[in-house]
Amino acid sequence: MAEQLFYFFIYPGLLFAGIVGGLLSWFDRKITAKVQFRKGPPLLQPFYDFLKLLLVKETILPERGSKLTFLIAPLFSLIGATLSAIFILLPLLNIDIGFEGDVIVIFYLLTIPSLFYVIGALASGNPLASVGASREIKMIISYELTFLLIFAAVIMKAGMTINLQEIIQMQAGGNAFIGSISGVLLFIAGLFCVQAKLGMVPFDIAEAETELSEGSFIEYSGTAYSIIKFTKYIMLFILPALLVGFFMAGFNWEGTGILWSVLKLLAVVLLLTLIRNTNPRLKVKQVMRFFLVGMNIMVIIAIILIYFGL
Repeated sequence: MAEQLFYFFIYPGLLFAGIVGGLLSWFDRKITAKVQFRKGPPLLQPFYDFLKLLLVKETILPERGSKLTFLIAPLFSLIGATLSAIFILLPLLNIDIGFEGDVIVIFYLLTIPSLFYVIGALASGNPLASVGASREIKMIISYELTFLLIFAAVIMKAGMTINLQEIIQMQAGGNAFIGSISGVLLFIAGLFCVQAKLGMVPFDIAEAETELSEGSFIEYSGTAYSIIKFTKYIMLFILPALLVGFFMAGFNWEGTGILWSVLKLLAVVLLLTLIRNTNPRLKVKQVMRFFLVGMNIMVIIAIILIYFGL
């Protein structure tokens, strides 16, 4: 029992994933600043922001809506992100306690944060939050099918195994999936799905600061919003880490492999940041067309290539 609690609260769960995610958030903001010819924030700025919300800012409850649901939603989103972190990071950190079918569990756990963002927004009673929730639902419908097809394609490519540890080990001999044509196509589609799951431009239509003033999160403040921010830190870490595990042979924590592992993770986050800073926000119908048509076709082509061993 103590071991499971340690995994959930300390390593590789809540605390570890949140700290690494905060550092990656700084990296994302620093690269953004460089692209825009600014200096950027100090290293610990993401943690200052989190602590300020947690300890200083007042939590204001909306007058309308369900206050209990409004407060519980961020907590459940954090639990979903933390559980996802455990199942994704344990194999990547060479802690072999996984089980057959953990890939399927990971897929479902990764949907929890977005779903509870929607529930929290609807519980706030704010019209702008409701618009943001509506957009988030349409986003989920769009990219989750593509994300599911990517999971299915990776399982096919790994010889029909549904264990993340085995998928990583299959690539350990130097045959990383990204080294094949189908792997490149799947990685590109996966990168855009991660971009959408993180709510980053061009897929930030649910928040859309200039239109909806944070949309789904417009009513959140203080401790409740600090939990949302911490959840986003965790997701910024575990989603790129999942791509590294699926397509880049995971992490290697021996010798120079440590540096290479860090660089692979940073490279994925760098790509996400560059996409965010070089594209305008898309409309809802553009996002749906992009995933339901463009990305799905790309993944289906990749599945056909996998069938022919490419």
